Amino acid sequence: MDAPATRWTDDGTGRSTDATLIHRTLAEISPVADQATSYFYALLFVRHPELRNLFPVAMDVQRDRLLRAILTAADRLDDARALAEYLGELGRGHRKYGTLPMHYPAVGEALMGALSRYATTTWNGETEAAWVRAYTAISQIMIDSAAADEQRAPAWWHAEIVSHDLRTRDIAVLTLRPGQAYPFIAGQYTAVETPWWPRNWRHYSFAMAPRPDGLLTFHIKAVPAGWVSNALVHRARPGDILRLGPPTGSMTVDHSTHNGLLCLGGGTGIAPIKALVEDVAEHGDRRPVEVFYGARSDHDLYDIDTMMRLQDTFPWLVVRPVVAIGPGTGSGLLRGLLPEAVRQHGPWHEYDAYLSGPPGMIRSGVDVLRGIGMPAGRIRHDFLDEPADTGPA
Repeated sequence: MDAPATRWTDDGTGRSTDATLIHRTLAEISPVADQATSYFYALLFVRHPELRNLFPVAMDVQRDRLLRAILTAADRLDDARALAEYLGELGRGHRKYGTLPMHYPAVGEALMGALSRYATTTWNGETEAAWVRAYTAISQIMIDSAAADEQRAPAWWHAEIVSHDLRTRDIAVLTLRPGQAYPFIAGQYTAVETPWWPRNWRHYSFAMAPRPDGLLTFHIKAVPAGWVSNALVHRARPGDILRLGPPTGSMTVDHSTHNGLLCLGGGTGIAPIKALVEDVAEHGDRRPVEVFYGARSDHDLYDIDTMMRLQDTFPWLVVRPVVAIGPGTGSGLLRGLLPEAVRQHGPWHEYDAYLSGPPGMIRSGVDVLRGIGMPAGRIRHDFLDEPADTGPA
């Protein structure tokens, strides 16, 4: 799929010519995204059946990820830095699937076939050329990123489960021992694969800052129809071997500032918040850290004892448990929705915000914080829907 360089001439819309053409295509296929994505995979597997083994047996989640990745890349087409960061992360992450440079042309051909079939109004020679230029640039960034990463890190790490603590009927805390050094930063997350569902990777945050003994801890909640999460909560046992992808994520502490940390952790979203608290402590910071730990009821505050011990240890840390239902402030709990509890406290003018939890909580939390005047650049979060890991190529 050789092509000339992407055209970056502004056509008056505020976007480059290629970006404008690509956005028009995406707008047209959006109502029929399911059909277009199914057709893409049909083309790919019929023309290149050898690639089927790179993908999960069940393609339900995989199908949705592809379209989101294309939309995200298209949205960043005119921002070279953001595009390189996003695609670089994908390229590194795709190494764990066994993706090779030779696979990208096959994916590109299937993509063009699906777009030409379903974007009947906007598809023409000029649009096709724009997509070829864009895909060529996108795939090259990912190939180069994977090649560079190969020089410094494995495609995946094996890790043995050394403890499995069932905190509630559907939440388990797992501690793993990687087979080799696993470098990461507090606040990041990784992809996890179980031996029971090969090629099905799901993302979980590290629940601690890096430790001298190299052990890794994750908080896992079994969700309905969640094959990986249910296996980790209800089937996994000490001695089982998992695979971990590379660490990723940007919800990390900026140690160059003295701003306080305003942390919102909903459900198992408290895991990376706990890691951030430990990170601040290890750096010797004494700046204020306010943690709002939200759950449906006090029973669901499965890690509250740990958080309260941290509060007793560090005078700069305040932990405020918030439950949607329950006794309220009479037993030391705040009652209501987590973002609203944050709105009622403060002010937060000298704080950076960190949000982790269900997508709805993150969205409403961001809305509340922006509504009280916090700049977007001081609000950090990951895990809106699924992180940007789309499967092979």
